[in-house]
Amino acid sequence: MKHVLLAAAAALATLGTSGAALADTVPAVAQGHTLLTITADGSSTRVPDMALFTAGVTTQGQTATAALAENSTRMSQAVAALKRAGIADKDIQTSNLNVSPVYAPPKRLPDGSYEEQAQRIVGYQVSNQVSVKQRKLADYGKVIDALVSAGANQVNGPSFMLSKPSDALDEARTQAMQKARQRAQLYATAAGLRVVGMLAISESGGYSPPQPVVYQRAMAEMAPPAPPPPVMGGELETNVNVTVQYELAPQ
Repeated sequence: MKHVLLAAAAALATLGTSGAALADTVPAVAQGHTLLTITADGSSTRVPDMALFTAGVTTQGQTATAALAENSTRMSQAVAALKRAGIADKDIQTSNLNVSPVYAPPKRLPDGSYEEQAQRIVGYQVSNQVSVKQRKLADYGKVIDALVSAGANQVNGPSFMLSKPSDALDEARTQAMQKARQRAQLYATAAGLRVVGMLAISESGGYSPPQPVVYQRAMAEMAPPAPPPPVMGGELETNVNVTVQYELAPQ
C-alpha cells in the first residue's frame, strides 16, 4: 500500500510542477513542493419538518364559461378550507390553470374500425391547481380531509423537505472537510511529506428529498370518501462533496 501511495505522490508532484499549459487550471506551488487534490464527502440526516403537495379542482362544462364558473366556485371553497385548516396565505400558490376542449369520441363501425370524421368539441375542461407548503406535518391528514370535503378532486404529494436546510448542509460540509484533511495528512505522511497549506476548495451536492408519496382522488363524485393514508416522513439525507487542493512540502 505504501508503494502505491508513494507512486501517487510522485504523479502529483509531476502535476504540481507541470508547465505553462496547466497554469490556468492548477494552483502554483513552490519549487520542489507537491500539489495534492483530495475529493471527500460528508452527510447528515434530518427528520423533515415540512412537506409540499398540490391540490386542485377539475371540472367540465358544455362551454368554457360554465366550466370556469364551476371551477372557480369549487376552487375558492378548497382554498378557504386550506386556510381554515391553518395554511397561511404565503404557503398557497397557484401552480397550474388550464382550459382545454373536450372532443367527442370517434364512432366505431360494425367492422371494428372507426369512422373518419372531423373532431367535434362537446365541452370544455378546466383544471386549477395550487402548491401548498404543509409546515405542520401532524396536520397533513386533517388538511387533506378538509380539501376533499370542500370539493378538491386532485391531491398529489407530499414531497418532504427541510424548512431550514442550512444546518444540515453545514454539518455535512464540516464532515467532508474533516475527511479531506485526514486524507491529505495520510498521503503526506505516507509520501514522507508534510501539509503546508490549503490552496483551493470547491463544493457540490445538497439534500435530495425522496420520491413523494402520492395520494390522489381523481373525481369528487367517488363515494364514499376514503380517509387519507398514513404518511411517514422518514429522514432526509444531505450530501456534500468537496474537492480540496493542498500544498505538500518535504519534511
